[in-house]
Amino acid sequence: MYEERPARLAGAVVWRREPGAAADAADPGTRPVLPDGCMDLIWADGRLLVAGPDTRAYVPRSPAAQYAGVRFAPGEAAGVLGVEASAVRDERVELAELWGPRVARRLADRVSGAADRAAALEDLVLRRAADAPAPDPLLRAVVARLRAGLPVGTAADELGIGVRQLHRRSLAAFGYGPKTLARILRLQRALALVTAGVPAAEAAPRAGCVDQAHLAREMRALTGLTIGGYVAGLRSA
Repeated sequence: MYEERPARLAGAVVWRREPGAAADAADPGTRPVLPDGCMDLIWADGRLLVAGPDTRAYVPRSPAAQYAGVRFAPGEAAGVLGVEASAVRDERVELAELWGPRVARRLADRVSGAADRAAALEDLVLRRAADAPAPDPLLRAVVARLRAGLPVGTAADELGIGVRQLHRRSLAAFGYGPKTLARILRLQRALALVTAGVPAAEAAPRAGCVDQAHLAREMRALTGLTIGGYVAGLRSA
């Protein structure tokens, strides 16, 4: 069983997976996790992990039986977790490597012993966020513009920041440059349309791709999957 809800931290999502019903299409233990520009703090069978920003589909080699997670909005995890996003790009890192084994073990035990592990993990994140630097409003504005489909250069011009400076700040916050983030967000727009039943040929230009062939290339490059295979997997789940 997989379920998620909005977190009390702006833009974040709280999710959990537990043994139960048949596989869910969004279940991180049964489906590839596609790049989405986000980072997660995850409790997995008693361990705390940081899931860095992905540039390719991630499939757990040995899925945990139970998960709880907080998925941060793009660019908002680095300050809370105390690690530059580029340092954990395409990685799943034990929290002990970032915060030390004693602190990580104490926090993992606290979450493990909670009646609602997802809520306990959310509380942990909220306490950290209260002591962390405030999210960069400029980077929030960048995400909003790229999510709306604006080109990187146009977004930079509107916000009065040079492309090179934006690239440097993006590496720390998103884990990669703004062009990669733009590609990932564009793919997510296309997949949302396809999942809603829009034909790929129509979804591609609506999401910002040149045509269906462009979307197919981006899907293969960023996930290793085809649109048809992805849709078929959703239907079977």
